[in-house]
Amino acid sequence: MARSDDWPAPAEGLVLTHFLTVRDVPASRRFYSEVFGGEVVLAENPCIVKIANGWIIMNPGGGPTPDKPGVTLAPPEPGDPVSSFLNVRVADISAFYRNAVALGAEFLTEPLDRKAELRCYLRDPDGYLIEVGQATGMLDGIFADPSGRSG
Repeated sequence: MARSDDWPAPAEGLVLTHFLTVRDVPASRRFYSEVFGGEVVLAENPCIVKIANGWIIMNPGGGPTPDKPGVTLAPPEPGDPVSSFLNVRVADISAFYRNAVALGAEFLTEPLDRKAELRCYLRDPDGYLIEVGQATGMLDGIFADPSGRSG
């Protein structure tokens, strides 16, 4: 039986988890447990992987249910616009990047210096975007240049 702190079930207050609708639960479970060093708490129905101080919950998509009428869950299709993404902060982005690449992760770019942080992005097996960053300049009050766009 798992320890109580392995489950996203707080004794008081709340915990924040991230739910992903996935095409292939075993492939996604393997990705998050291997690339991010997660602990599989529950293999399926739903799959729960504990990563550091959070949880990724994964299940296949489906149509409306009584508690979410009118809502259909589906993983993103290639080329879909991105409206949200997972943001992961690491202590050593170079080590994380090398290890993740060795495990088969494919990044959009190598880590880039953004003044406030070192940052890169990768996609999971379903195409969800994941930002991986390491705080650098922001720790000394140096922040990225404004993007020039509102929002």
